Amino acid sequence: MKGKYLVTVILLVGTLSEGMCSNGWIRAHATFYGVNDSPASLGGACGYDNPYHAGFGAHTAALSGALFRSGESCGGCYQVRCDYWADPKWCLRGAAVTVTATNFCPSSNNNGGWCNLPRHHFDMSMPAFFRIARRGNEGIVPVFYRRVGCKRRGGVRFTMRGQGNFNMVILSNVGGGGAVKAVAVRGSRGKTWLQMTRNWGANWQSSGDLRGQRLSFRVTLFDRKTMTFLNVVPSSWWFGQTFSSRGQFL
Repeated sequence: MKGKYLVTVILLVGTLSEGMCSNGWIRAHATFYGVNDSPASLGGACGYDNPYHAGFGAHTAALSGALFRSGESCGGCYQVRCDYWADPKWCLRGAAVTVTATNFCPSSNNNGGWCNLPRHHFDMSMPAFFRIARRGNEGIVPVFYRRVGCKRRGGVRFTMRGQGNFNMVILSNVGGGGAVKAVAVRGSRGKTWLQMTRNWGANWQSSGDLRGQRLSFRVTLFDRKTMTFLNVVPSSWWFGQTFSSRGQFL
């Protein structure tokens, strides 16, 4: 009886050390990047040219493959806190920061394998990292994280991309769940919704030629919330322009 009880305890400890904690937080590790870069230049693999223009500010992070999921997490928000009890030298006690996923932390540039599958890792912008860790630390700190809702100012932003009859749109400043699961578009000359496909990151591609039309979008997040943005893009739109909706996910 005692032997069975001991084995059970060991299995439980091993599980908690690699993933979900009993209170809903998940164990991971964090580093920071962009020491000599302006945060405005850290757009990353999601396709956001400038996280400030996208509505995310300086608190952004590149995610390991287990979290990035080929771009599905782009725009999602994570609350991260340093594990003070595991590393009291470098972790700030009780500090937490919310970051937006804007980039991918590739295994080819992973500082010792921290971004490899199946590890959960955040390579954070320097302003975000030093909200939870002491300055002078240029290494890796243990953290806990959880998904949280995104609080945004203003509406959802639609940036038109592509050329000719190849139309793409990148969605940013998405509130609520933040991460977009599906997008459909309808031009003012059509009556049906065209399902868009994820081209890469937060870029969504349409199979139709939408030039010269007012555009409406139907957006679904991974938390299954859906909103329709009617005529959010005027018929005079051109590639490179950004338009903001009046409504927003909460």
